[in-house]
Amino acid sequence: MEGLETLTPKAIVGELDKYIIGQNKAKRAVAIALRNRTRRLKLPEDVRDEIAPKNILMIGPTGVGKTEIARRLAKLCGAPFLKVEATKYTEVGYVGRDVESMIRDLMAVGYTMVKSEMQANLKEEAEKRAEEILLDLLLPGLKKKPAENGQPANAPSMNGLSFPISFLGPTGTNGAGVTATGQIEVSPGNQDGATGAHSPDHDADGATTREKFRAMLREGKLEDRVVEVSVQKSGIPSFEVFAGSSNIEDLEMSVANITNLITGGKSKRKSVSVKEARKIIVAEQLDKIVDHDKIAEEAKNRVEQMGIVFIDEIDKIASKGERGGGQDVSREGVQRDILPIVEGSSVTTKFGVVDTTHILFIAAGAFNVSKPSDLIPELQGRFPLRVELESLNADDFRRILLEPKNALTRQYAELLATEGVTIHFTPDSIDRLSFLAAEVNSRMENIGARRLHTIMEMLLEEISFNASEMGGQSVEITSDYVDDKLKGIVQDQDLSRYIL
Repeated sequence: MEGLETLTPKAIVGELDKYIIGQNKAKRAVAIALRNRTRRLKLPEDVRDEIAPKNILMIGPTGVGKTEIARRLAKLCGAPFLKVEATKYTEVGYVGRDVESMIRDLMAVGYTMVKSEMQANLKEEAEKRAEEILLDLLLPGLKKKPAENGQPANAPSMNGLSFPISFLGPTGTNGAGVTATGQIEVSPGNQDGATGAHSPDHDADGATTREKFRAMLREGKLEDRVVEVSVQKSGIPSFEVFAGSSNIEDLEMSVANITNLITGGKSKRKSVSVKEARKIIVAEQLDKIVDHDKIAEEAKNRVEQMGIVFIDEIDKIASKGERGGGQDVSREGVQRDILPIVEGSSVTTKFGVVDTTHILFIAAGAFNVSKPSDLIPELQGRFPLRVELESLNADDFRRILLEPKNALTRQYAELLATEGVTIHFTPDSIDRLSFLAAEVNSRMENIGARRLHTIMEMLLEEISFNASEMGGQSVEITSDYVDDKLKGIVQDQDLSRYIL
């Protein structure tokens, strides 16, 4: 959350410019909306509750950057962010996911985000605990000096937490089995002094051996030792199916979680190296020492105040003109179901009831078949800010091929470099590729920047196929090379509709 303070609108646009060419209106609208999230939180509470987010509707043909803006925004902002497709939801009463599940998914994203932050602060404590558990695994035969309360004096403090583990005995232990559930239990037949007698020398030797193993463990000398770890599966059971979800996968997951709750879950035994065991034990300990109620509370607050939902393909649920049956039967129903979520309502999730009033919704659609006016009027009113994205021209294609950090020319050069093949694009070849992409888009379906993927794949098909036998060679891509490889679409327009 602290990172959002440094994300000024200019900084946000600057980051988006690294990956998306043009579309400044859309970038500015998104940047302002994101910044207003942090501005609102600085206001007094009575004023803050009155300021509702200004939801955005992005309109533009496919392949111009709508979804890419969402993807980059998700990586950029530290707020809970979820991208969904409107087409995956159905009206209540039909088989499929109901629209409330998008809020449950957003809450799950927020929970995971907060949990990761809290676990990062507790990692040092978890690593200390893991070290003690690993030492118990590696030294199962060591006698523990009993304390007054009956617990081993030098056993690691588990604070009442249990962690079932067992050990495949190393050299000298005769395969001693170890189970730690709050204390270490050792089979009497595999110990020195089976009568249970202790001596100061024995205790001193045991402590010295443990410290020697601790030093070896920290130096990484025991990383390849094989131990058997039994991990108790745990977690918060999910009851989302009872909150209205009709998805069969949600049903199966909920039934499985309920079964685990009743039976206590199942433990899975794994024979792994000390290196892998440390990761497993640290993860287990982190899950035990974090406060799940506190995580859920913080996640709920963060989702309600800073959450962002990006609804893609919203034009696909717009009813075109006359109402009809078949595929269109539930489209208007989905819009009606989305309406209260966007306007502000309470949604039950497994982490608590979430108020959607201040969640920011950004919707996007090509609207090449339907129009924004085909959405129900109430839903149109919930997206007061409309931004039109522009179609891409030859100059835009040229910039897309050269400027972004993940430019296609750079991607293909890196891919072929793994085979020892060097390719170089001359300026005139870039110009020619840009012209062809714009030309094909203008006389066929306009699929935006995605046209470049098809053209580049056709252009480099022969090199990509033979690259394994061309190690050490260098190939220069010129405009003549482009025309030669793409002459089919240059000469025959009818053929191009089957190729591209």
